[in-house]
Amino acid sequence: MTELAAAQAKVASLLAGADEVCLACHVRPDADALGSMLALAHALRAPGQRPRRVTASFGDQPFEVPEILRFLPGLDLLSPPQAYPDRPELMVTFDVGSIDRLGLLAGPAARAGELVVIDHHASNTRFGTIHLVDPAAAATAILVLDLIDTMDIELTTDIALGLYAGLVTDTGSFKFSATTPAVHLVAARLLGTGIEPGAVARQLWDRAPFSYLGLLSDVLARATLEPAAAGGHGLVWTTISCADRARHGLSLDAVESVIDVVRRTDEADVAVVLKQSDDGLWQVSARSKGAVDVGRACARLGGGGHRNAAGFTAAGAPADALAQLRPLLAEGS
Repeated sequence: MTELAAAQAKVASLLAGADEVCLACHVRPDADALGSMLALAHALRAPGQRPRRVTASFGDQPFEVPEILRFLPGLDLLSPPQAYPDRPELMVTFDVGSIDRLGLLAGPAARAGELVVIDHHASNTRFGTIHLVDPAAAATAILVLDLIDTMDIELTTDIALGLYAGLVTDTGSFKFSATTPAVHLVAARLLGTGIEPGAVARQLWDRAPFSYLGLLSDVLARATLEPAAAGGHGLVWTTISCADRARHGLSLDAVESVIDVVRRTDEADVAVVLKQSDDGLWQVSARSKGAVDVGRACARLGGGGHRNAAGFTAAGAPADALAQLRPLLAEGS
């Protein structure tokens, strides 16, 4: 039995015997984080499971589910971080690379009796007591599916939808290099529960308020191309300030997809979008087409992610963040 399989068996045993389970994903959750957490929440309430209290949350204040994820089943299972137990006996985290990414729930995690970390980021700091961490996994959702299988829980549409949302986003609609034949087999199994892939795609990528077009026009107009950056592989970047979002009436999560437009630039391997959050900090998203390891660069700046998709948070001016990032991108090429 591999180390990962042994850890899965141990976690399955702990969950089976627990009277209370506390689940948490990272702040500003994406589909892999929230979808994986909700999938396990549904599984723990499946017929035949022992009665137990399940608390699921993320450590944001205000506590709001991103607009594009509000189609996921199980939002009624979520609790605000203020309702989270202070000292959970058994806590499970999803897609969380380091304890600070838990936000308001970092304290309960530090005090948990058992802290299970389920993640697929190579930059994971192993901050728990049990780790289901596999950087080779295309998404955290795959590790959660393996855990649900280990617990011998039937895969329902509600469970599968959260996992499929995580899988399809973290593989870039199956375009990223992590998309192996095994990934397609997992997708086929999830779709076999009755999920409509077109409906999921529309929710995740094919909808936006009309004002998004105005913002997109503004931020693309000031996009900057640096052909010699990133070790000669090219860098394209732009910024989205609080003033930009306010002018167009958009939340931070509503502008996440701008990076997918910027990254199409033929002349640049690396695309970066700096998005200013309401607290004045800059959420920096980086994407690579493969020549540059943006995950390693972002990890050096306190963030993390994968070789082709990563990010970090920066204070000060965007120029300062880029000045720190440029030499790291050159090293990672």
